[in-house]
Amino acid sequence: MVATSCVIAVALAASWMVAGALIAPSPRLIGAPPQELNATAFSVPSDSGAMISGWQTRPDASKGVIVLLHGIRGSRLVMLDRARMLHDAGYATVMIDLQAHGESPGEAITIGHLEQHDVRAAVEFARREHPDQPIGVIGVSLGGAAALLASPLDIDALVLEAVYPDIRDAVHNRVAARLGRFATIPASLLLLQLQPRLGISPSELRPIDHMAEIDCPVCIVSGTDDRHTTVAETRAMFDAAREPKRLWLVDGARHVDLHHHNSAAYRRTILGFLDRHLGDADATGRSEGVDA
Repeated sequence: MVATSCVIAVALAASWMVAGALIAPSPRLIGAPPQELNATAFSVPSDSGAMISGWQTRPDASKGVIVLLHGIRGSRLVMLDRARMLHDAGYATVMIDLQAHGESPGEAITIGHLEQHDVRAAVEFARREHPDQPIGVIGVSLGGAAALLASPLDIDALVLEAVYPDIRDAVHNRVAARLGRFATIPASLLLLQLQPRLGISPSELRPIDHMAEIDCPVCIVSGTDDRHTTVAETRAMFDAAREPKRLWLVDGARHVDLHHHNSAAYRRTILGFLDRHLGDADATGRSEGVDA
Protein backbone atom coordinates (compact mmCIF):
# COMPACT_ATOMS: atom_id res chain seq x y z
CA MET A 1 0.00 0.00 0.00
CA VAL A 2 2.79 2.41 0.91
CA ALA A 3 4.68 1.57 -2.28
CA THR A 4 1.56 2.11 -4.38
CA SER A 5 0.90 5.45 -2.72
CA CYS A 6 4.46 6.52 -3.40
CA VAL A 7 4.17 5.58 -7.08
CA ILE A 8 0.91 7.54 -7.39
CA ALA A 9 2.43 10.55 -5.64
CA VAL A 10 5.47 10.50 -7.92
CA ALA A 11 3.28 10.17 -11.02
CA LEU A 12 1.11 13.11 -9.94
CA ALA A 13 4.13 15.27 -9.16
CA ALA A 14 5.79 14.43 -12.47
CA SER A 15 2.57 15.15 -14.37
CA TRP A 16 2.18 18.50 -12.60
CA MET A 17 5.74 19.49 -13.52
CA VAL A 18 5.33 18.41 -17.16
CA ALA A 19 2.05 20.28 -17.53
CA GLY A 20 3.59 23.38 -16.00
CA ALA A 21 6.40 23.30 -18.54
CA LEU A 22 3.98 22.79 -21.44
CA ILE A 23 1.89 25.87 -20.64
CA ALA A 24 4.72 28.10 -19.43
CA PRO A 25 5.06 31.39 -21.35
CA SER A 26 7.47 31.39 -24.29
CA PRO A 27 8.86 34.94 -24.44
CA ARG A 28 11.62 36.09 -26.78
CA LEU A 29 13.07 39.26 -28.22
CA ILE A 30 11.95 39.67 -31.82
CA GLY A 31 14.15 42.43 -33.19
CA ALA A 32 13.53 45.05 -35.85
CA PRO A 33 10.87 44.67 -38.56
CA PRO A 34 12.23 43.41 -41.91
CA GLN A 35 12.69 46.48 -44.07
CA GLU A 36 12.70 44.50 -47.32
CA LEU A 37 9.01 43.77 -46.67
CA ASN A 38 8.21 47.40 -45.86
CA ALA A 39 7.28 46.12 -42.39
CA THR A 40 6.32 48.20 -39.37
CA ALA A 41 5.73 47.22 -35.77
CA PHE A 42 2.40 47.67 -33.99
CA SER A 43 0.66 46.70 -30.79
CA VAL A 44 -3.04 46.14 -30.23
CA PRO A 45 -5.07 45.39 -27.09
CA SER A 46 -6.76 42.02 -26.84
CA ASP A 47 -9.54 40.69 -24.66
CA SER A 48 -7.06 38.00 -23.62
CA GLY A 49 -5.73 40.72 -21.31
CA ALA A 50 -2.48 41.13 -23.24
CA MET A 51 -1.19 43.93 -25.40
CA ILE A 52 -0.43 41.99 -28.56
CA SER A 53 2.77 42.78 -30.45
CA GLY A 54 3.12 42.32 -34.18
CA TRP A 55 4.34 43.44 -37.57
CA GLN A 56 2.43 44.41 -40.66
CA THR A 57 3.92 44.29 -44.14
CA ARG A 58 2.79 46.20 -47.21
CA PRO A 59 3.68 45.46 -50.83
CA ASP A 60 3.65 48.34 -53.29
CA ALA A 61 0.19 47.29 -54.50
CA SER A 62 -1.85 45.02 -52.25
CA LYS A 63 -4.61 42.69 -53.44
CA GLY A 64 -5.53 41.56 -49.94
CA VAL A 65 -4.19 41.10 -46.41
CA ILE A 66 -3.33 37.80 -44.71
CA VAL A 67 -3.25 37.39 -40.93
CA LEU A 68 -0.50 34.93 -39.94
CA LEU A 69 -0.86 32.93 -36.71
CA HIS A 70 2.04 30.85 -35.39
CA GLY A 71 2.05 27.54 -33.55
CA ILE A 72 2.68 26.77 -29.89
CA ARG A 73 5.94 28.13 -28.42
CA GLY A 74 6.55 30.06 -31.64
CA SER A 75 6.34 33.73 -32.56
CA ARG A 76 5.79 35.93 -35.59
CA LEU A 77 9.34 35.07 -36.65
CA VAL A 78 8.36 31.53 -37.66
CA MET A 79 5.79 33.03 -40.06
CA LEU A 80 8.30 35.33 -41.73
CA ASP A 81 9.00 33.05 -44.72
CA ARG A 82 5.27 32.85 -45.40
CA ALA A 83 5.12 36.64 -45.20
CA ARG A 84 7.90 36.88 -47.80
CA MET A 85 6.06 34.48 -50.08
CA LEU A 86 2.85 36.46 -49.70
CA HIS A 87 4.62 39.79 -50.16
CA ASP A 88 6.09 38.58 -53.46
CA ALA A 89 2.58 37.54 -54.53
CA GLY A 90 1.12 40.96 -53.75
CA TYR A 91 -0.42 40.36 -50.32
CA ALA A 92 -0.03 42.50 -47.23
CA THR A 93 0.36 40.57 -43.97
CA VAL A 94 -0.38 41.03 -40.30
CA MET A 95 1.80 38.87 -38.05
CA ILE A 96 1.29 38.71 -34.29
CA ASP A 97 2.77 37.05 -31.25
CA LEU A 98 -0.10 35.28 -29.51
CA GLN A 99 -0.41 36.01 -25.79
CA ALA A 100 2.36 34.42 -23.68
CA HIS A 101 4.53 34.14 -26.81
CA GLY A 102 7.28 36.30 -28.28
CA GLU A 103 6.88 39.90 -27.15
CA SER A 104 3.21 39.55 -26.14
CA PRO A 105 2.80 39.14 -22.36
CA GLY A 106 0.74 36.42 -20.74
CA GLU A 107 0.77 34.20 -17.67
CA ALA A 108 0.27 30.90 -19.47
CA ILE A 109 -0.29 29.34 -22.89
CA THR A 110 -3.96 28.32 -22.93
CA ILE A 111 -4.05 26.16 -26.09
CA GLY A 112 -6.42 28.51 -27.88
CA HIS A 113 -8.74 29.59 -25.06
CA LEU A 114 -7.28 33.08 -24.53
CA GLU A 115 -5.45 33.14 -27.84
CA GLN A 116 -8.76 33.26 -29.70
CA HIS A 117 -9.17 36.85 -28.50
CA ASP A 118 -5.77 37.72 -29.99
CA VAL A 119 -6.95 36.36 -33.34
CA ARG A 120 -10.02 38.60 -33.26
CA ALA A 121 -7.85 41.60 -32.36
CA ALA A 122 -5.48 40.85 -35.26
CA VAL A 123 -8.34 40.49 -37.77
CA GLU A 124 -9.92 43.73 -36.58
CA PHE A 125 -6.54 45.46 -36.89
CA ALA A 126 -6.13 44.13 -40.43
CA ARG A 127 -9.59 45.41 -41.33
CA ARG A 128 -8.85 48.89 -39.98
CA GLU A 129 -5.45 49.11 -41.67
CA HIS A 130 -6.61 47.66 -44.99
CA PRO A 131 -10.20 48.83 -45.49
CA ASP A 132 -12.11 47.44 -48.45
CA GLN A 133 -9.55 44.67 -49.01
CA PRO A 134 -10.27 40.95 -48.64
CA ILE A 135 -8.85 39.29 -45.54
CA GLY A 136 -7.41 35.81 -45.25
CA VAL A 137 -6.02 33.92 -42.25
CA ILE A 138 -3.33 31.25 -42.13
CA GLY A 139 -3.26 29.52 -38.74
CA VAL A 140 -0.65 26.90 -37.84
CA SER A 141 -1.41 24.38 -35.07
CA LEU A 142 -2.21 26.54 -32.01
CA GLY A 143 -2.81 29.55 -34.26
CA GLY A 144 -5.32 27.60 -36.34
CA ALA A 145 -7.06 26.24 -33.25
CA ALA A 146 -7.36 29.78 -31.88
CA ALA A 147 -8.80 30.97 -35.21
CA LEU A 148 -11.44 28.24 -35.11
CA LEU A 149 -12.35 28.96 -31.49
CA ALA A 150 -12.74 32.62 -32.51
CA SER A 151 -14.99 31.79 -35.47
CA PRO A 152 -16.95 33.17 -37.18
CA LEU A 153 -14.40 35.88 -37.99
CA ASP A 154 -15.95 37.70 -40.96
CA ILE A 155 -13.02 36.88 -43.23
CA ASP A 156 -12.79 35.80 -46.86
CA ALA A 157 -10.53 32.71 -46.72
CA LEU A 158 -9.03 30.48 -44.03
CA VAL A 159 -6.07 28.09 -44.13
CA LEU A 160 -5.71 25.64 -41.22
CA GLU A 161 -2.42 23.78 -40.88
CA ALA A 162 -2.07 20.78 -38.54
CA VAL A 163 -4.87 21.89 -36.23
CA TYR A 164 -6.07 19.58 -33.48
CA PRO A 165 -9.82 18.82 -33.48
CA ASP A 166 -10.21 17.95 -29.78
CA ILE A 167 -7.82 18.61 -26.89
CA ARG A 168 -8.35 15.10 -25.54
CA ASP A 169 -7.05 13.54 -28.75
CA ALA A 170 -4.32 16.16 -29.07
CA VAL A 171 -2.89 15.40 -25.62
CA HIS A 172 -3.19 11.63 -26.09
CA ASN A 173 -1.47 11.77 -29.48
CA ARG A 174 1.46 13.78 -28.13
CA VAL A 175 1.94 11.52 -25.13
CA ALA A 176 1.57 8.40 -27.27
CA ALA A 177 4.26 9.67 -29.63
CA ARG A 178 6.66 9.35 -26.68
CA LEU A 179 5.20 6.55 -24.54
CA GLY A 180 3.29 4.40 -27.03
CA ARG A 181 0.63 2.17 -25.49
CA PHE A 182 1.39 3.50 -22.01
CA ALA A 183 -0.03 6.92 -22.88
CA THR A 184 -3.56 6.65 -21.49
CA ILE A 185 -2.90 7.35 -17.81
CA PRO A 186 -0.30 10.14 -18.31
CA ALA A 187 -2.55 11.81 -20.89
CA SER A 188 -5.52 11.64 -18.51
CA LEU A 189 -3.45 13.19 -15.71
CA LEU A 190 -2.48 16.08 -17.96
CA LEU A 191 -6.07 16.70 -19.03
CA LEU A 192 -7.23 16.73 -15.40
CA GLN A 193 -5.05 19.80 -14.86
CA LEU A 194 -6.84 22.02 -17.39
CA GLN A 195 -9.46 23.15 -14.87
CA PRO A 196 -7.27 23.81 -11.81
CA ARG A 197 -4.45 25.42 -13.79
CA LEU A 198 -6.28 27.33 -16.53
CA GLY A 199 -9.94 27.27 -15.55
CA ILE A 200 -10.81 25.48 -18.79
CA SER A 201 -12.89 22.39 -19.39
CA PRO A 202 -11.73 19.99 -22.14
CA SER A 203 -15.14 20.53 -23.77
CA GLU A 204 -14.15 24.18 -24.37
CA LEU A 205 -11.17 23.11 -26.47
CA ARG A 206 -12.85 21.37 -29.39
CA PRO A 207 -12.01 23.38 -32.52
CA ILE A 208 -13.85 20.82 -34.65
CA ASP A 209 -17.13 22.00 -33.13
CA HIS A 210 -16.55 25.39 -34.80
CA MET A 211 -15.90 24.10 -38.31
CA ALA A 212 -19.54 24.52 -39.32
CA GLU A 213 -19.39 28.18 -38.20
CA ILE A 214 -16.76 29.06 -40.80
CA ASP A 215 -18.59 31.09 -43.42
CA CYS A 216 -15.74 31.41 -45.91
CA PRO A 217 -13.70 29.03 -48.09
CA VAL A 218 -11.36 26.86 -46.00
CA CYS A 219 -8.22 24.89 -46.86
CA ILE A 220 -7.32 22.17 -44.36
CA VAL A 221 -3.75 20.91 -44.40
CA SER A 222 -1.65 18.36 -42.52
CA GLY A 223 1.14 15.87 -43.07
CA THR A 224 0.50 12.23 -43.86
CA ASP A 225 3.05 11.23 -41.17
CA ASP A 226 1.87 13.67 -38.50
CA ARG A 227 1.41 11.80 -35.22
CA HIS A 228 0.17 14.88 -33.36
CA THR A 229 -2.68 15.67 -35.76
CA THR A 230 -3.44 12.46 -37.60
CA VAL A 231 -4.80 12.03 -41.11
CA ALA A 232 -8.04 10.65 -39.68
CA GLU A 233 -8.45 13.75 -37.50
CA THR A 234 -7.68 16.05 -40.42
CA ARG A 235 -10.24 14.29 -42.59
CA ALA A 236 -12.79 14.65 -39.79
CA MET A 237 -12.11 18.40 -39.74
CA PHE A 238 -12.57 18.52 -43.51
CA ASP A 239 -15.82 16.56 -43.34
CA ALA A 240 -17.16 18.97 -40.70
CA ALA A 241 -16.44 22.05 -42.85
CA ARG A 242 -18.93 23.70 -45.18
CA GLU A 243 -18.34 24.19 -48.88
CA PRO A 244 -16.22 25.44 -50.53
CA LYS A 245 -13.33 23.55 -48.97
CA ARG A 246 -10.06 21.93 -49.86
CA LEU A 247 -8.03 19.18 -48.20
CA TRP A 248 -4.29 18.90 -48.75
CA LEU A 249 -2.41 15.99 -47.17
CA VAL A 250 1.30 16.73 -47.50
CA ASP A 251 3.08 13.51 -48.39
CA GLY A 252 5.71 12.42 -45.87
CA ALA A 253 5.33 15.44 -43.58
CA ARG A 254 5.20 15.14 -39.81
CA HIS A 255 4.11 17.86 -37.35
CA VAL A 256 6.54 20.30 -38.93
CA ASP A 257 6.56 23.63 -40.73
CA LEU A 258 4.77 22.61 -43.91
CA HIS A 259 6.05 25.62 -45.82
CA HIS A 260 9.63 24.56 -45.12
CA HIS A 261 8.85 20.90 -45.82
CA ASN A 262 7.95 21.57 -49.45
CA SER A 263 8.00 25.28 -50.25
CA ALA A 264 7.22 24.85 -53.96
CA ALA A 265 4.12 22.74 -53.33
CA TYR A 266 3.09 25.01 -50.48
CA ARG A 267 3.36 28.09 -52.66
CA ARG A 268 1.43 26.43 -55.48
CA THR A 269 -1.36 25.12 -53.26
CA ILE A 270 -1.82 27.86 -50.68
CA LEU A 271 -1.28 30.80 -53.01
CA GLY A 272 -3.58 29.15 -55.54
CA PHE A 273 -6.27 28.83 -52.88
CA LEU A 274 -5.86 32.43 -51.70
CA ASP A 275 -5.71 33.87 -55.22
CA ARG A 276 -8.88 32.08 -56.17
CA HIS A 277 -10.96 33.09 -53.19
CA LEU A 278 -9.59 36.52 -52.38
CA GLY A 279 -9.47 37.54 -56.01
CA ASP A 280 -12.91 36.20 -56.93
CA ALA A 281 -15.66 36.87 -54.43
CA ASP A 282 -18.04 34.73 -56.48
CA ALA A 283 -15.87 31.59 -56.30
CA THR A 284 -18.06 29.91 -53.69
CA GLY A 285 -20.42 27.03 -53.36
CA ARG A 286 -18.28 24.15 -54.59
CA SER A 287 -15.55 21.93 -53.19
CA GLU A 288 -12.02 22.21 -54.50
CA GLY A 289 -11.42 18.55 -53.74
CA VAL A 290 -8.65 16.61 -52.07
CA ASP A 291 -4.89 16.50 -52.62
CA ALA A 292 -3.56 13.38 -50.97
